[in-house]
Parts: sequence; structure tokens; C-alpha cells
Amino acid sequence: MLLTPETFKKHFETFNRHDEETVIQHVDNATAWDWLRDQIPLFHCPDSYLEETYYFRWWVYRKHIKLTSDGFVITEFHPSVSWAGKHNTINCAVGHHLNEGRWLRNRQDFLKDYILFWFKGNGNLRSYSCWIADAVWNYCKVDGDFQLAIDLLPDMIENYIMWEKSNRNESGLFWSIDDRDAMEISISGSGLRPTLNAYMYADAMAIANIARLAGDDESNKRFKEKANQLKQLVQKYLWDEHAQFFKVIPLKNSNDMVKYWDFQKMDPAYNVRELLGYIPWAFHLPDSGYEQAWTQLLDTEGFYAPYGPTTAEQRHSRFMFSYEHECLWNGPSWPFATSQTLTAMANVLNDYEQQVIHKEDYWNILSTYAQCHYRTNADGKSVSWLDENIDPFTGEWLSRRILEEWGWPENKGGRERGKDYNHSTFNDLIITGLIGFRVREDGSFEVNPLVPKEWEYFCLDCLYSHGKEITIIYDKLGLQYNMGIGLAVYIDGIKVACSEELGRLVVLSNVNNI
Repeated sequence: MLLTPETFKKHFETFNRHDEETVIQHVDNATAWDWLRDQIPLFHCPDSYLEETYYFRWWVYRKHIKLTSDGFVITEFHPSVSWAGKHNTINCAVGHHLNEGRWLRNRQDFLKDYILFWFKGNGNLRSYSCWIADAVWNYCKVDGDFQLAIDLLPDMIENYIMWEKSNRNESGLFWSIDDRDAMEISISGSGLRPTLNAYMYADAMAIANIARLAGDDESNKRFKEKANQLKQLVQKYLWDEHAQFFKVIPLKNSNDMVKYWDFQKMDPAYNVRELLGYIPWAFHLPDSGYEQAWTQLLDTEGFYAPYGPTTAEQRHSRFMFSYEHECLWNGPSWPFATSQTLTAMANVLNDYEQQVIHKEDYWNILSTYAQCHYRTNADGKSVSWLDENIDPFTGEWLSRRILEEWGWPENKGGRERGKDYNHSTFNDLIITGLIGFRVREDGSFEVNPLVPKEWEYFCLDCLYSHGKEITIIYDKLGLQYNMGIGLAVYIDGIKVACSEELGRLVVLSNVNNI
């Protein structure tokens, strides 16, 4: 261990002091630091907003660990809401919950229960669209233990087949209602959406990989073919060549015909670039050649905003159209979508040859996202805060304001429904994106930081993968940590890779052998 945990205790004391603890689940505020100190990777950097938000998001995450009669689950809302399932669970953010929680040291103690709950414990796994097989695969890669995934392979296949029966269109693509993608009141509406299609592609690839490890050659081949077919169909039908973007094909019903499609002839009221068009890259779906879409993320007529990115392009005539509902996906910035976009962006920067976006752009969006995690109290004090959606131009938490104006209706979840809303990732973006730790199936990994060039130091410490403690440090001058100059990776205190410059480091050896 290089960093001293007590250095960061101050953040948790501040969060507790400013918090109204409305719901207590497995770990209360009083014991939050004692619990998290031994669980979380430690992070140190020159940016105070980023560092504070990193620890705030872990402080929020542990609030949602809930012990039930089915073992541990992860909740999305603190108050009970009528649209949730058993134990107040909602499946739409399960991928976010697993991607974030996989970096806690003793993740198996509660995430295994949570995964089993969805497949074996009467969780409503198809209430909303989600990418659960992909998330389980990524969770297992961190430990290198795939037995849980192998045991659940029949359940994953059954879940996939049920989606095919209920939502697959005659075109071969999957149809979904925007509300069931957790993106209600969108401009494009229901139809063949990049959301569910990307999730099904990701799950097909994960099932194929798990089947390979299980020695199930037939399922491995079948699901590889399913994934490849979806890739081709998404690129054929959902790519608008004129707009250079993946879009929704609006369809009222799942059985509507899509033999011929021309975005140029569709109703302009529904023809729109939406942030969900980046989701395919979150799962490496697109082939090379589609990266021009990323120019829209940095365009102020596209998605770029001071507290963005917006969920729909700002040039569209129906951007932020008026509708009496607290949760709108017609323009407000949503952490759910922002974290998906940043995951996709890191994949493009790591795995695609392109010159459209750069690591400085990743930092720009990530830094903006971090600075959104605040709210000004009635007394004028700024406190760390996480809620549902954000006004992209003022930073105000929109659904919170609306629900407060409505008197916190009980049928909407009651007072402070969205407080500490667990519906996105943040720390996974720091670990896998900004610091660039990307673990492979065999336990080897690479480190490819996307930090701004102005940074002279950073450290990610106490990161546990394959039973080993990993430390990643960068010290431009060698004065911050006194461990030498440049970028270095340590496993259980032994230096295994280094470079005097910031760049990609690959640790090819299986960490179990070090």
C-alpha cells in the first residue's frame, strides 16, 4: 500500500456531516468509513473535484447494499417506489451496479448474491432492458473465476431466448419502448433502438465466451453468430449515413415491417441524434469507420453543454419540449447516459484507430460530469449530491425541483426520491477509463491513462484483481511519491512495468503467477 487511507477520511466526515440519512440499509453513515476503508481502491490526483466525487460515489454506493431474505441486493432508489420489483430492486441499472461494484475488495460477499437474485431469486430481469450477461462476464474477469458465470449459462441463454420471443422484430433487430429502456419521453420514441440491440449484442458475446469456457461448443458458435448478425443489422439499418450517427427507427409495434428504410424520408419530428447512439461503442459493437459520430459530442448544437452532455441534439426542433413529467429524455443530462457515453468513449480511445476524439476530450466530459455532483442548499452551501437528471445549462437537478414543486407526491416515491440515485457509474470510469486499467480474461492487463497532460501525478492504490494488490502511479518529477519518475505498475509491491512517459503499459503475465 502506497497511499494512507486516513488521508481520505476527511471526505467521508464531510459527506456524513452534510447528509440527512433518510434510509439505512446494510452500512450506515456512522460505520461507512470503517467499512469502505478496507473495501475501496484509493485514488489520489491533483483535481479536487474529481477526487472528492470519487469518494462520494463510493459513499453513495454502499448506501444501496441491502441485506434481504434473498441475500444481498443493490438498490436504485432509497425510498420504495411502486414500479420496483422485489426488495425495491430495478433491473435497468444492474449493469452499472456490477461494473461499479466489481472494484470493491470483498465484492464476492454481496455481488454474487445480487447476480443470483436476478437469475434465481425472483428478480424481474426483463422489466427493463439491461446488459446483465456482459456485466457478469466483466465481474468474473476481475477475479479470474468464471464458475458463477458457467453455472448460470443455461439461465443466461433462457433469458436471451425470452427477449427474442418478446421483442425481436422481423428485421432481426430488437424493438423496445423508450420507457422500457429507462429513457421515457424521448424525441424518437419507441422502435428499433441502439439501446436494447447493443445490450443484446453484448450479452450474446458474453454468452459465447462463457459457453467456450464451459466446453459448450454449440452454444459458443450459436451466440457468436447471433452477435455477428446483430452487429451487421445495427450497422445496416440504424446507421444514418447522412447524419453520420446511429439512430432509432421509430416503430409503433414490434411486428411492423422494416424492409426498406430511409432516414431522409422519415418524419423530422422523430428523426434525431440522441446520446444513446454512442451505446454500441460501450460494447465494441461497431466496426471501424463509424467514428465520425463522435464529433457531435463536442458540438454545442449537438450534445455539448456546460452540465451536459444532453440526451438529444440541441439543434432539433423538439429539444427539451414541454411535457408534464419529472423524468424526460428529450434533452436533460442523465448520469445513466453520461456514464454509458464515457465508457464507450474510452473504448474508442483504447481500441479504435481514429483521429476524431482524443484523450483530452475524455477528460473534458469526465471533469464536467464530476462537477455536476453538487447541489446548493437553501443556506447557500454547496454539498456533494447525486440525483436523477440535470438541467444541462444550469446544473440544477431537474426531477428533484419538479417533484419538490409538486409537493413530493407519495405515488412518485415521496420526499427526496432521487437522493443518492444509484443509476450510473463514476468510479468505474476513473479506474478503467481515466487511469486505464483494463483486465483481460487470462488475468493479464494493460494500463493506458487518459489523464490530462497538465497532471504531474496520480495514484490508484489497493486495486484488487485475481487476488493481488495492484498499484498504478504516475509521478512526472519523482517528487510526489518518491518511487521514481514516470508511470509504474506494482503488483503486491513488486514493480512489473514502468515508463518515463505516460502511455500504454501491458502486463502480459498472468497476475496469479507473480
